[in-house]
Amino acid sequence: MEESAANRRLRAIQDHISASAAAAAAGGRIEANATAGEFVSAQGFSVILPEKLQTGKWNVYRSAHSPLKLIDRFPDHPDIETLHDNFVRAVDTFRDYKYLGTRIRIDGTVGEYKWMTYGEAGTFRTAVGSGLVYYGIPKGSCIGLYFINRPEWIIVDHACSAYSYVSVPLYDTLGPDAVKYIVNHASVQAIFCVHETLNILLSFLSDMPFVRLIVVVGGTEDIIPSLPSTSGIEIISYSKLIDQGRSNLQKFCPPKPEDTATICYTSGTTGTPKGVVLTHGNLIANVAGSSISTKFYPSDIYISYLPLAHIYERANQIAMIYGGVAIGFYQGDNLKLLDDMAALRPTLFSSVPRLYNRIYAGIMNAVKTSGVLKQRLFNAAYNAKLHAIVNGKNPSPMWDRLVFNKIKAKLGGRVRFMTSGASPLSPDVLDFLRVCFGGVVVEGYGMTETSCVISTMEEGDTLTGHVGPPNPCCEIKLVDVPEMNYTSEDQPYPRGEICVRGPIVFQGYYKDDIQTKEVIDDDGWLHTGDIGLWLPGGRLKIIDRKKNIFKLAQGEYIAPEKIENVYAKCKFVAQCFVYGDSFNSSLVAVVAVDHDMLKSWAASEGVKYEDLTQLSRDPRARAAVLADMDDIGKQAQLRGFEFAKSVTLVLEPFTLENGLLTPTFKIKRPQAKSYFAKMISDMYAELSKSDPAL
Repeated sequence: MEESAANRRLRAIQDHISASAAAAAAGGRIEANATAGEFVSAQGFSVILPEKLQTGKWNVYRSAHSPLKLIDRFPDHPDIETLHDNFVRAVDTFRDYKYLGTRIRIDGTVGEYKWMTYGEAGTFRTAVGSGLVYYGIPKGSCIGLYFINRPEWIIVDHACSAYSYVSVPLYDTLGPDAVKYIVNHASVQAIFCVHETLNILLSFLSDMPFVRLIVVVGGTEDIIPSLPSTSGIEIISYSKLIDQGRSNLQKFCPPKPEDTATICYTSGTTGTPKGVVLTHGNLIANVAGSSISTKFYPSDIYISYLPLAHIYERANQIAMIYGGVAIGFYQGDNLKLLDDMAALRPTLFSSVPRLYNRIYAGIMNAVKTSGVLKQRLFNAAYNAKLHAIVNGKNPSPMWDRLVFNKIKAKLGGRVRFMTSGASPLSPDVLDFLRVCFGGVVVEGYGMTETSCVISTMEEGDTLTGHVGPPNPCCEIKLVDVPEMNYTSEDQPYPRGEICVRGPIVFQGYYKDDIQTKEVIDDDGWLHTGDIGLWLPGGRLKIIDRKKNIFKLAQGEYIAPEKIENVYAKCKFVAQCFVYGDSFNSSLVAVVAVDHDMLKSWAASEGVKYEDLTQLSRDPRARAAVLADMDDIGKQAQLRGFEFAKSVTLVLEPFTLENGLLTPTFKIKRPQAKSYFAKMISDMYAELSKSDPAL
């Protein structure tokens, strides 16, 4: 009988590497899969495969949920190939279920949540899409969305999917220049906006030659400005577009999986925004992969406040639709988010470390100032519950009744599933969330260029400090970065640049082949620029951004974002920028200080001051903040050279407006270095006086 191709491959590998080498490289013997005739080496949550038969190197990791095939469709519904298919199925299946909820009334006041059903949203989707066709917007055109999260954003996005338009989010936080750049770069033909953003568009209307239609969401028809017909641009209200669409209903023009669904412009820390081209197939594959281990239901409620312009929230929305989840929108003010959550009482909550760190710091500070008895009770409850969770046991419900139910109520009291993404979350904070809020808390890792999730923690995994195994829709390998001493041979764990391949990888940067080729190699691997290592069990741990790692004078490499994440737990620290370079042997830090904590410290220490500026410059205040940072650093087991040796306190927070943050709230390091140059120089001068060896 002729030998099968699969067995030939197995024999080739067996011949290529000795039994002992195979055992060492694969962590076990090579076995044929009974049905598929493939070979894998299981390692807990992941499996390892050889990248190429010729090299004999086992370095490609896949999810143990789907080791032999990368997921590109929902296993339960393989007929869902596009975002349009996903929503059509949701409308059919969940027609009378709650879908989109808002507290904002037509007159601008705030009340209880009012809901639109899946069926009603489907009707509006058809009207909006038909309206765009009526106004002559051709199939395949780019449609701009220039407002924050609200039901109309989602409906317009569905209309784009149903009628083969390409949605292009315009960040409200990018600023006018970037918006103008994106509109022209993507040749946007229609823009949906609100009155606030309309005024910005009007200021450079003549500089947007491709725009033909502007649709204003909210408000009434009588406040829509009219433009001369020579401008070639028509401005109408959203309600007028709906009416025109209803009167001129058009058949759907469904996209194919390979068609572009959206162009997401990412603003890096430098340069002009880059347009990430994502197809319907990309986005469906990503969410389908995540759906293998995480299920959502029509009984769930999700709060939407993370920016829809970012891939994290876009992917969440697709997942919610698949599960028939009800989505309530926040008012639009982050300061009122907890109020919105109290009214909505969500079961699902996605956020970023920045918010989780503030929740952690606020609750821990409240505990410290609650008196000895309450503090002891909290610590006893916390330690008992954490011990149970870490050991995979159910904690006693007594602790929730005594302590944690009051804390749970801050997020509405019903959250069963929490996710964290966008930047690393401290293991302490993740443990804290699991203990205080109960339910499942997972950290994920992803990027716009991979349609969102690359890896995420498994629900049953009690270990923290990692981002889990690969999403079943992709495979991951680590590539050596010799100039930084990161290699696959590193002990105890292999390290390197994280590379991703699979149906979730983007098509390229729009109109930018050069930058596309810089990140996607000839074998289809996307080079993320992140440094990672493999923990036992096939769990990925992010060390830091490749380009953000720098070397101190004595040759030690520093990952500043890891250190900043540690210091974020300091009660005085609202934000922190850690700086070092190869000319100095120590780190310094600029801290945007928490005003209330600084005042509280001054009162408790009897420090007199005329104003906060004077207090922030007081050497005693700087010393107190540095001492607290040192304590936090010791708890996190920072290495000696990772401690900041000097700190400067600033009252002004790092913001998008002052150019120190990206729209995803990451520090723009080159800009921060320039902005704080005098302070950095002064700190190093002080250090050299106190210790000439530095």
